[in-house]
Amino acid sequence: MGHGYTGPNFHALRVPLLKEAKTQVNLTILSLRSKWAKIGCTIMGDGWTDRSHRSLINFLVYCPYGISFMKSCDVSDIVSSAENLCNFFSSIVEMVGEKNVAHIVTDNASNYKAAGKLLHAKYPGIYWSPCSAHVINLTLEDVGKMDLVKECVVLGSRITTFVYNHKWPLAWLRQRDGWTEIVTPGATRFGTNFIALKSLYDHKEHLEALVICPDFKKFLKTEKGRGVKDTVFNQRFWNNCLIVVKIMEPLMRLLRICDTDEKPSLGYVYEGLSRAIRGTKEIFKNQESKYKPFVDIINKRWDKMLRKRLHAAAYWLNPAFQYDPNSSLHNEPEAYKGLLGIIQDLHPETPGNENVDKDILNDHIDLTKFGLGSMGSSSSSANLDIFSD
Repeated sequence: MGHGYTGPNFHALRVPLLKEAKTQVNLTILSLRSKWAKIGCTIMGDGWTDRSHRSLINFLVYCPYGISFMKSCDVSDIVSSAENLCNFFSSIVEMVGEKNVAHIVTDNASNYKAAGKLLHAKYPGIYWSPCSAHVINLTLEDVGKMDLVKECVVLGSRITTFVYNHKWPLAWLRQRDGWTEIVTPGATRFGTNFIALKSLYDHKEHLEALVICPDFKKFLKTEKGRGVKDTVFNQRFWNNCLIVVKIMEPLMRLLRICDTDEKPSLGYVYEGLSRAIRGTKEIFKNQESKYKPFVDIINKRWDKMLRKRLHAAAYWLNPAFQYDPNSSLHNEPEAYKGLLGIIQDLHPETPGNENVDKDILNDHIDLTKFGLGSMGSSSSSANLDIFSD
């Protein structure tokens, strides 16, 4: 389009162009449906409440080739009953195709959790779980309520607010080599508090230089100015900031993985949470009295919402860890048990037969050690370094 371009008229937009667009969308959906039958898919239910206080769920279907919108439903009359929710989810499963669905993701409320169990009992090959990104956000919220973390956030926020509310300190800092803007916490994302603390810690040298600058003395006449100087010279504050940032770093990395559509994230949830716990223990040199409050918060959310066979099996099957010689994968019996549990669900004719389970497992897995089979493909190997930076 350029100078002199004449857009389509009302009739063209309303009839032929709309029809053409609809045809293109249908072809895209048909293309994705063929992929669902081949590699499976995940049904995602995004619940929300509109201005009329109706409980609505938007249903989308995800596979590695793309996401498609299915339908939006008013569930105000059935949302309180697990059985009704299960029946409703069953109708969505039938629309997509029972054999095409491997996973369904919904809110983490107790009624949805109960409905997910009923749905799995009805369709043994379909597994329910809450949204991983939402659960990690809740974990970050819980950590943010700890006294140590709250103190760091409050003191850090005072420094940032002071700098950005006064023209001279901000202008002075912006003239320094290597200065970048301090990240400020967001109103709705709990993880932004930890991003802001990391950003503030990275600016420690600049802030120390600011408060010892002769021109800063005029701000020492105010209580806020003296408070900022005291905080900047408080080594305990900076040590606590560093501890909080290091503890939260694995969770923040996992949140970024789960909160994007760039690649499937299911196979990283188990390892990410396990890594966060191991890292916390290492930071406190395995002193239980110090690491226990943080680990208990992570374990509480993990055990309640995300410690499922599906996540354990996805972790075990993830080529990023299968091919990593430094991975602790093969020292995780829980992951192996999760995989066997999935196989037993998919092969109900051999319940509890460990030898048969191992034979089935070998048929699916052992070839990958030699780069053979679907897991030895270049697309699988491309995901190896997601945690390596």
